[in-house]
Parts: sequence; C-alpha cells; structure tokens
Amino acid sequence: MSAADPNTCAYREVERKFDVDASAISPSFDAIAGVAGVEQLPAQILTAVYFDTPGHDLSARRVTLRRRTGGPDAGWHLKLPAGPDTRTEVRAPLGPEVPDDLLDVVRAIVRDRPLAPVAEIRTARSVVVLRDDHREVLAEFCDDHVTASADGPEHRQSEQHWREWELELGCGDLALLDRLSNRLLDTGAGPAGHASKLARVLGTPAVAALPTDRLHRALARQIEHLLVADRGVRADADDAVHQMRVTIRRIRSLLQGDYKADAPLLDELKELGAVLGVARDAEVLAQRYQQALDELAPELVRGPVRERLVGGSLRRYQIGRRRSLAAMRSPRYFRLLDGLDDLISAPSAARSAPVDIAYRWLRKSVKAAKTAADRDAALHRIRKAAKRLRYAAAAANKTKIARRAKAIQTLLGDHQDSVVSRAHLIQQADAAAAADEDTFTYGLLYAHEADLAARSRAVLPRALRKLNRAM
Repeated sequence: MSAADPNTCAYREVERKFDVDASAISPSFDAIAGVAGVEQLPAQILTAVYFDTPGHDLSARRVTLRRRTGGPDAGWHLKLPAGPDTRTEVRAPLGPEVPDDLLDVVRAIVRDRPLAPVAEIRTARSVVVLRDDHREVLAEFCDDHVTASADGPEHRQSEQHWREWELELGCGDLALLDRLSNRLLDTGAGPAGHASKLARVLGTPAVAALPTDRLHRALARQIEHLLVADRGVRADADDAVHQMRVTIRRIRSLLQGDYKADAPLLDELKELGAVLGVARDAEVLAQRYQQALDELAPELVRGPVRERLVGGSLRRYQIGRRRSLAAMRSPRYFRLLDGLDDLISAPSAARSAPVDIAYRWLRKSVKAAKTAADRDAALHRIRKAAKRLRYAAAAANKTKIARRAKAIQTLLGDHQDSVVSRAHLIQQADAAAAADEDTFTYGLLYAHEADLAARSRAVLPRALRKLNRAM
C-alpha cells in the first residue's frame, strides 16, 4: 500500500484458528523441532468494535475492519484475504473515526454506503511466544476466551461466549506451522468453523456461494477480480492498472453478444477502461523505452533521451493514475459496481458466452483489413476482435480457441504498441530538435519499432490459420 498517511502500515499475516472446548488444557510446545525457547507473555484484555455496511458487504468478502483497544497493537485494523491461511493487515493509529486511508482500500466494496458498528468482541488472551536459537519469534500461540455481541435487530444484542486457539506465524516456515497445528489437533482442538471471530458472531459462511450457471459464475469471478485490482491501483501496485483494464475487458466480453439489454453497463465499462488507459499507455511506453535504451550500446544513447522518453512517460503515468483514482472515487463508479452486482443476483437466463459471435466479428475485421486505407487502425481492430474472442472462449472453457486468440492478440498488441511508440518518438524527436538536442537515438529507436511491426505483420497470417483450424 502506498500510504498517504505515513502512520499507516501493512503486514502479511499467516495464521490458523482452532475451535476448542472451554475446559481444554493448553498444549505443551516441548520437543517441537526448530523451537529453541518458549515464553509466556502477560495476559491481555482486548476490545474490538467491528464496522461494516448495513448489508455486511465487508464481511461477505471476508474483510474485517475494527477499532481495537488494549494489547500492543491498539489501533484501526483492516484485514484482507490474501490466500490460504493468509491475510494482509493494514493498520492505522487509534482515533475516533475510520481512517480515510483504510476506507479507501475497500472503497470498491463499501462504495458510498455508510459504515457503522456491527459487533463488539472482547477477548481475554494468553500468549505463548516460540523462539529460535537467535531469540527471533518463530510463531505465537494465543489462547482466547471470547465474549461477543452483534448489533442490529436480527441479533437482538445476544451475547456469545466461546474459546479458541490461534497460531500466528512469525519468521518460521509453513512446515513449522504444520507441526504446531498437529500438536493442537492432538490435544483435542479442531479446525475453526469460521474464518474470523466476526464471521462467527454474524454467522457469515466461510465461502460465499457462486451462481450456478456458467456465465453468471464467470461474471461473478471477474467482478471479484475487479475489486482486487481496484485495491492494487489505489496502492499503486506493480501492473495493477493493467490488471484492472484486463478484467474490465473480460467483463465486457462476457456481457457482449446476446446481453444487448446491458448496453449501459458496457458503455460505462468502456469509459472506465479508457480512463485507465491513459496511465497504462504511459506505463507501457516507459517500460518499452527503458528496455530499448538498455539494449543499446552506451555511445548510441545521446543527449537527454532517457529523461525525455522514460522520465516523461513515468510522469504521464502518475497523471493518468490520479485521474483514474478520481474516477474510482466517484458515485458514477459506485453505480457501475452496483449494476454489476445486480446483474449477478438477477435470475439466470438461457445465455451462453458468445464465442461464435466473437469469431464472426474477427473474420469480418480480417476481411475489412485487406482493403483498409489505414492499415494500422485495421490491424488494431483485428486485435480487439481477437481479445474479445479470447475472453469469450475462456469463459466457455474452449481453451484451444482462447490460446490461439491470445496469440493473435499478443502479436497485434506488440504491433499497436509500436504504432503508438513511433508516433510518440516523432513528437519527442521534434521537441528535442527544437531544444537543439542530439536526435540520433530517436531515429535508432524508430527503426527498431518499425522492424518489430513488420515482423508482427509477417507472422499474422500463420496465427490466423491456426485459429481457423481451432474453430
């Protein structure tokens, strides 16, 4: 996470939870391979108030937002799923209101819905620290006696009591976590029936059910990918803008064809992709120029060409990303996400991924390219048609067709990047000449890009024949 607030920190947390009887005897950690020392810490009393939307949107996606007092890590905690037994925890200092930085991380889930307390959980915690020969913390064992109450009329402020054990990995490895888990299981504990204390209080299922029909299920998965990519863009994670654009294209592909009633959603997705495209195109140019310049002999890189090409592209990326974030914090974006959710929850219709429709569009684009006045634009249309076919075929589990379409998309993607790069190189070379700078390197890069485009065009007919055979 790129923290606007320097006090906001993110951690990777690997832990396992276990259900245990109230009368169970805490396990001994003697003779555990790799554990050199065991230390009992003072008891802790923790109080956490959990926040969510009225529809429990965070909890439904296994995300928790809490304000904790007591213990060494008092403050605001946002926990996000990050794989089996793993979550990313983002922390912010204790304060009366939900920190903006934490809220922005899950803005695509929360949107403009209000947040309010949904539960209070009080924990009497006993902690045992397991250390290695260097006194580093391998893992922590927590014995928790929990008292919890949920807010809301459906829960009627009922109070719950239970005991659970928790193992949290420090610098140890997963093999150690397995050994420790087996020790707990041997003493009578069982794997926890819920992903978190809050899930147990609210009765949230461990895994949300996906739609039963194939198309709705594919859409649901892509929408979840979109929410994850959204967080990546907000954190300025590597390749996040690209991943978000790819997911938008996949969703558009699934909605095209016989989803004619969803034209407004398609228009909004297209507009969002275009906004993200400003940052993505600049990012591609920066990477492309960096690689090309690194491959040239030092004596061939003349003048401030690297600053103009790479530095200038990176600055445009940041401008584009700021515009993207502005769009992603707008009511218009939230309504788009609402519309996608409504589509998933709507009754299933007899629809299928439009593979044949996408293939016909590709064939039509190939035919039109033969007589097109603007060859580059025509090839770009073939690329977009191949991309649409790839995503439709992937959703229909037609892997060979998807693979062949991806090969065409990649081939013509390189061609289109070359088209954009050459236009930009001419523009930058003119600016360099006006500043009385050496333009020799710009010519070398232009020739390299022109050669790459020619190679892409030469290979295209063979790639199209392979796709035709796959169809």
